[in-house]
Amino acid sequence: MQTESARARSMNETRTRILDVALEVLGQNPEAGMGDIASAAGVVRRTVYGHFPTRTDLVRTLAQRAVDEIAAALTEVDAPERAAEAVWVDFISHVWPLARRYRVLLVLRRGEYGEEIHALLEPVDQILADLVQRGQDRGEFGRHLPAGTLSQVAYAAVFAIADNGLSDGALDARAAAVTSLLVLGVPEARATALVDGQP
Repeated sequence: MQTESARARSMNETRTRILDVALEVLGQNPEAGMGDIASAAGVVRRTVYGHFPTRTDLVRTLAQRAVDEIAAALTEVDAPERAAEAVWVDFISHVWPLARRYRVLLVLRRGEYGEEIHALLEPVDQILADLVQRGQDRGEFGRHLPAGTLSQVAYAAVFAIADNGLSDGALDARAAAVTSLLVLGVPEARATALVDGQP
């Protein structure tokens, strides 16, 4: 029984390591293959395929993990009585490390895995659209786009900043929060005050 438990724990650790390494490898090269991921993880290809029979399975698992973590971050900060703009700022603060980690999903979402990743991300997309709609209804966010579209554009800006900020580190969570608030139609002075904690 002890041996079986140790074996299961070892398999889980290997699976987690493969996923973590896959994010790094695909982040550097979205076209990387399973062999590249296996090599970077220090395992043979057969081990990777044992956990993820196809590259699609691997990408699907990464997307689901991202969805779970992003949804948890939003659930943690959201409450119906809170101002939508304040929830958005807290959400970006919580999601910033995830945006940096999962930015490759935006690239993969535009490729052959687009439909599947889009379907997995739909619950997060809906939660964000509802938050933006709440902000629009209360006059906190602009109405220049429908809530669903506006939330996507603002959220994509966060991922774009995360991706571009990797090279020199000059762009950070504050830049992402202010920029996304501007996209949402919040005036610059108000956006800056919100992000700096001076509502």
